[in-house]
Amino acid sequence: MEAFLYDTLDGSKVKCNLCNHRCVINEGKRGKCNVRENRSGKLETLVYGKLIARHIDPIEKKPIFHLAPGSLSYSIATVGCNFKCRFCQNADIAQLLSRQLPLDTNGMIQGTFFTPEEIVNDAKNNNCKTIAYTYTEPTVYFEFAYETAKRAHEKGIKNVFVTNGYMTAEAIEMISPWLDAANVDLKAYTDKFYRELCGARLEHVKETLKLMKSRGIFVEVTTLLIPGLNDDKTEIENMASFLVNNLGAGTPWHISRFHPTFELTDRPGTPLETLVMAREIGIKAGLRYVYTGNVPGEKSENTFCYNCNKILIERRGFNMSKNVIKNSKCPYCDAKIDGIELVSK
Repeated sequence: MEAFLYDTLDGSKVKCNLCNHRCVINEGKRGKCNVRENRSGKLETLVYGKLIARHIDPIEKKPIFHLAPGSLSYSIATVGCNFKCRFCQNADIAQLLSRQLPLDTNGMIQGTFFTPEEIVNDAKNNNCKTIAYTYTEPTVYFEFAYETAKRAHEKGIKNVFVTNGYMTAEAIEMISPWLDAANVDLKAYTDKFYRELCGARLEHVKETLKLMKSRGIFVEVTTLLIPGLNDDKTEIENMASFLVNNLGAGTPWHISRFHPTFELTDRPGTPLETLVMAREIGIKAGLRYVYTGNVPGEKSENTFCYNCNKILIERRGFNMSKNVIKNSKCPYCDAKIDGIELVSK
């Protein structure tokens, strides 16, 4: 299928304008994501409808805590990613193409073909309030995500991107009418980290966050704290300040615990005290909702009222056991709680 958002150049080259790598691709070659190929001067997506993962998850698993808490999310992915994170938790599907081509017997990229209509109907039949484009980077299967998201809205289903935030302004403008929420990885707050561990640049992610917010997409942010690499106190303070000043106090921030994985097995897991420190920094900076992840049982998985400090949503892991929010307000002090469809039905 012909890809969206590209320019044709001299010499049968094309320029992809989907993500901020903006790859210039020679004929017969692919971009950094390895799933968009120049075929005779036309950019083709190689993964349209070719799903490598398809599951029904709690919305909290994304993690999204402020859109229909306690509900189910129909979650899909193809292979491929435009980052090369050394700590990727889904490298088996996200980075397969950069290591060896996962081809089936017909020479096609692996995955089972689905149409957007099939995904939306299955989500509806399984009582899913959202479709999440997740596990790998949704930007690389943008065409399929876009057409699925449009049909989902027609059926009253909301859409969620779980993303590294590297899509271009053009892509955000195109998807924004159909994209209700996003969890964006803000992996660190130094360009050095992004260049050396992800193969990307920090500034583009910051611009994506601001543009998503300005287009009415509800944004939640996740940061995986890796000992010795992005857990410096000053760096965390700068990150929290950016979130408050550019996205607003009502932006949920998920601070997650690192476990050694993929190419980063030489680092220890994140100490609990580091997560506690980061959460306190976020709250002190003015963020209303700061959560810690990958540490089940911690009370900081709960949603507290920022005004009266009462527990509004109680969670353990991905399970919600209590939700007392009424009409998007705290029932104890009437403070407005940020989010979408906060009362689970």
